[in-house]
Formats: sequence, structure tokens, C-alpha cells
Amino acid sequence: MRPDTPAENVDHTAEAARLERTADLYPEDAESLLLRAAAHRELSGDRPAATALYDRLLASGTPLDNPHLVRALKASNLWEYGHEAEARAIIDGIRTAAPRDPAPWVIVAESLEAHDELEQAHETFTEAVRLLLNDTPAPPKPTHPLLFGRHRVRRMMGAAHDEWDALADSVHTLPITLDELHDPKRVWSLGSENPAELEAELIRLRVELGAYREALSRPFPVAILHWPAAELTELLTAYPALTAEYPSHEEHLATIESALRELASSGTDNLGIVTGTVPSYEAFAAAEGASPADATLLPQYATTLAARGRAVAWPPEPGAPCWCGSTTPYETCHGTTA
Repeated sequence: MRPDTPAENVDHTAEAARLERTADLYPEDAESLLLRAAAHRELSGDRPAATALYDRLLASGTPLDNPHLVRALKASNLWEYGHEAEARAIIDGIRTAAPRDPAPWVIVAESLEAHDELEQAHETFTEAVRLLLNDTPAPPKPTHPLLFGRHRVRRMMGAAHDEWDALADSVHTLPITLDELHDPKRVWSLGSENPAELEAELIRLRVELGAYREALSRPFPVAILHWPAAELTELLTAYPALTAEYPSHEEHLATIESALRELASSGTDNLGIVTGTVPSYEAFAAAEGASPADATLLPQYATTLAARGRAVAWPPEPGAPCWCGSTTPYETCHGTTA
């Protein structure tokens, strides 16, 4: 699927089949590709086929990057087509395992919320927030949905604001406040005969829709290709013609950072970095029927890696190691300003 394809024009069955074929070609990327394929199966209405893909990953024998995420997605999907008991058992297992990644927590908590299990949803969101945010001075962006989801559930329960709700308010950036977005009375206003109430609710919905469209507008990042020092040496030894692209490793790293900053300043978001390897690049060139020495293949290779789920978001979270591979925090490495 092209990144600019409107969601309503996607043939989800065909896209799922394409991703499954791609996963067969690139088994090292099977986890990210099959998760996306499963999402398309769910959107097409074929939930049993989505479950089969989750089971395929869990039974593959290959260590997964995020097995808790796969299980959470499977549980959410199972509950949607009548397998509540199995879904609850998986959710209980995830809560017991207490993963350090926010994504599985968000999925299982929202699944509980969607089935009117508000107390359990609130407990799950709260467990995750305490586990992941107690020792952080500022909540990383991936944890924001935990704060927002907890705030939303508490509004539906009629609970008073607490310190975590205040933190959710502080990281919320939309022009409409969280209290307005999560107001249970909004549902009633949709049935109102008062034009002013209906107009106010339409404005709120447009804001939410805009945020969702922004998040879904590009399924994979605009990514810049990064070569670790050893890989770049091997690449230039095998294909000296590419020396014009990469005069030195230091210049290569500086060019990546400056290119990403330029893209960010021009308004481009969802940026990332993909790391290349010589065998992978040679395989890509062979698939394209071209020579690896052809510099025009490099951006195509980067885009392909990003589409296969290999991109790492840029810039790194505060305090995280720099993208270049050093152990130095990004802020004191390539994140320093000139």
C-alpha cells in the first residue's frame, strides 16, 4: 500500500495477502509484516484469519521482538468474535507478565473498556502507568495513550482528577481539552435537537478525526538509510563507485542528522532511520535486477526497509542512546545543536 493511499480506498484482503507474501520472502521481518497483515484481516472482517496469523507468529519458534504485543492483539481480536473466555485468559497473562512496553497494556485495557469492563480497564491502565512512569521525569510519547486512556475511563466512571490525570492534561496537545474529549455527555449531545450543541460536538469530532488521520496518513516513516561503520567499509570495498555517496563514515552520520532536521523543519513528521547491511542490500539489488553499485537504489532500499517495519523513530526519546549506535545519549551526541 502506498503511504498516501486513503484508508477508505484500501482493499484490506488484497493488502493482507501481499504482506503475507512479503513475509515469506523476508522471514527476518515476519513479525512486523504479519502483524500488519493481521490488522488488514481484522479490518476486512475476517477475524479468524487474523487469529491464524497471530498463532502463526506465536508458534513459529522464532524469538519475537514483542510477544506480549502479539498476544494482546490476539486477545482483542478473539473477544470481538465471541471468544471472551480465551481473551480474558490471555489478558490476565499479560497483566501478570507486566511487560515494559506500553503497547500491549494499551491494547488489553482498551479491549476491556470496549466491552464495558470499566473497573478492569481502569486497573489495567493504572498498573501500566505505575510500572512504566514512576521513575521517569517526563512521560515518553509511546506512554501517552496510557495516560489518555486512563483519563478517558475515569471520566466515564465519574472519578475525580488525580496526579496522573493532571499529567495527561500536560502532555495533551489538541486544542480541545481532554475533559471535553472524554466527556460522557458527548454521546447524549449527538441526539440533541439544539443546533448549537450539535455544532459544538461536530467541531470536537473534527479535531479527533484530524488527529486519527494524521496518525494513519503514513503507515511507515520517511526513513534515512544508515550504515554502521563496519557495514559501510564492507560496502565501499565491494562497490567503490559508492564512495562518492559516502566520503567517510563521520560525514555519512552528519548527513543523516542534517537531512532529518531539514525534513522536520519543513513540516514532515513520522521520520525514522533504517540500518542497512551489505547482504540485505545485495539481495535487494538482485531482486530489482540492478547492480548494488547503482547509487539510485539506495533510497529505494531505505523505503523498502521502512515498509518492512525496520525503521526506528527519529529523534530518539530524551535520555535514549543516539541512533548512530553509540551508548551516548542522543542529546549529547548527534542531538547537539551547532
